Amino acid sequence: MDTAHLAVVASALSSDARAGMVTALMGGTAHTGKELARHVGVAPSTASEHLGVLQDAGLVAVEVQSRHRYFRLADAEVASMVEAMVSSGARAGARVAPGLPKLRRGLATARSCYDHLAGVLGVALHDRLVALGAVEGATLTAAGRQLLAARLGIEVEPSPTRPMVKTCLDWSQRRPHLGGVLGAGLLSCMLEHDWLRRTESYPRELRVTDAGRRQLAEKLGVVA
Repeated sequence: MDTAHLAVVASALSSDARAGMVTALMGGTAHTGKELARHVGVAPSTASEHLGVLQDAGLVAVEVQSRHRYFRLADAEVASMVEAMVSSGARAGARVAPGLPKLRRGLATARSCYDHLAGVLGVALHDRLVALGAVEGATLTAAGRQLLAARLGIEVEPSPTRPMVKTCLDWSQRRPHLGGVLGAGLLSCMLEHDWLRRTESYPRELRVTDAGRRQLAEKLGVVA
């Protein structure tokens, strides 16, 4: 990222309304302009202007379906950048209590960071896979592939445009959670098996189901 682009991104995020929109999209879901307008408390016309700024900065992408326009984060790299910025801001002076930050407890426990798992559960999953030898640095090991196939029934295919394993500094826990293709695959698996569910009022917030608690403990040794 060059200096000019950095200035454009910083300017785009300098508005409370635009920052609120980006935060609302951090769960990886897409929303209409009207939905985002309600979320940040501005008129739809004003929201449209803000979304234009975010698009110009490369932070938000739009998908057109019939008469509707749905906005989402441009990609996982944007989510990682925002997460890192929030974490940096928290270290620089955010007033948080030891352990958990001042945010909804459910969000601190488990939430989606674009398409991967964050929060207490996300950090615990990262730590457990490292302890099992499934992840070493930025690599999914051969033992890790076997473990995922045997215990979770998933095979994670490499991507030409995205790293298999990427650690993302969790801003609420100040420790890494799993991003990359592996992180996305694990969250997708947990949602498909109903181990995790999104809450209606806070789509980014993830609730661990009773089945999820049992399966995470039995298959991975992760306490949720």
